Amino acid sequence: MTNTYKLSVNDEFEFQLDAQDVNSLDTSLQPNNKQHILEDSASQSVHIEGKDVLNRQYTVRINGNRYQVAIKNDLDLLIEEMGLSLGADAIENDIFAPMPGVILSVDVKEGDSVKEGDTLCVLEAMKMENALLSPRDGVIKSIEVTTADTVEKNALLLTLEPLS
Repeated sequence: MTNTYKLSVNDEFEFQLDAQDVNSLDTSLQPNNKQHILEDSASQSVHIEGKDVLNRQYTVRINGNRYQVAIKNDLDLLIEEMGLSLGADAIENDIFAPMPGVILSVDVKEGDSVKEGDTLCVLEAMKMENALLSPRDGVIKSIEVTTADTVEKNALLLTLEPLS
């Protein structure tokens, strides 16, 4: 994987960025979800108005103009290319490993309440760290792995119990 990102803006424009492009941005965090970005001597004021972290979709205002931005990383693109994208309707209670790898951390314990988008665990695969996020609000029912476990693709990692 090459740490590339595919950005879709307003479902009209697509941009491909790599790690070098991202690192070339000079950013400064401002109060109230604002960023000041300087690129090639051009100053941009960016305000994040809304975000859906799980689906990597954001509503941003840049110099007064509002944009809908969707971001896909290498893993998202690979999963999509392999035809494994499930969509929001396919959310299950069981969280499975999307690929073989090593569990770097388990960030929850049984009985913990989690919100949609919270990190459940981190899986290292192909020299990349992949945070596996909660698909919805719920309670951790069971955890089947521990840190340093090697897992195969589709191995059960944990079970999430939906909130009643």
